[in-house]
Amino acid sequence: MEMATVRHRPEALELLEAQSKFTKKELQILYRGFKNVNGLVLISCLSLFFQECPSGVVNEETFKEIYSQFFPQGDSTTYAHFLFNAFDTDHNGSVSFEDFVMGLSILLRGTVQEKLNWAFNLYDINKDGYITKEEMLDIMKAIYDMMGKCTYPVLKEDAPRQHVETFFQKMDKNKDGVVTIDEFIESCQKDENIMRSMQLFENVI
Repeated sequence: MEMATVRHRPEALELLEAQSKFTKKELQILYRGFKNVNGLVLISCLSLFFQECPSGVVNEETFKEIYSQFFPQGDSTTYAHFLFNAFDTDHNGSVSFEDFVMGLSILLRGTVQEKLNWAFNLYDINKDGYITKEEMLDIMKAIYDMMGKCTYPVLKEDAPRQHVETFFQKMDKNKDGVVTIDEFIESCQKDENIMRSMQLFENVI
């Protein structure tokens, strides 16, 4: 007897359409990209995970292995771990098509508040509602490690810590050593560079 192949079945597109900010047609494009690499830079990066995993569900190790293909000049392992946790909202150790859609819905179509909430969740590693210097430094180091030694100009060893000190001076309004969600959002909204970067992928689909 042939063994049946268990494959992940995405929720009905109508339900995802209601839950996300994508149309049914866009969801169909995303699902094709989710299963096969397509030409969209952001989506192709993520959808390669699901080409490697025909079940439609990706675990963390596979996520790390494939994510590393896009950053061969550096070590993306730690950043991929943080990013995986941000997409794995139900904390079951895997990223499904639904997780993928809901994350992209925020990153591509969300309001400023929703995008900043998503970013705060990425930096709040232990999910206690605050960002500490140590947590922000862990993320910054992971980003710099991922970029590798091929950046120009060459980054100094203490660049991540300097970056964190600069951010904390701006964000930690009451100087209590942690950044709250309100402090984070207020500071980001006043930063023109951050606001511009949040608009980069709005028309990717």
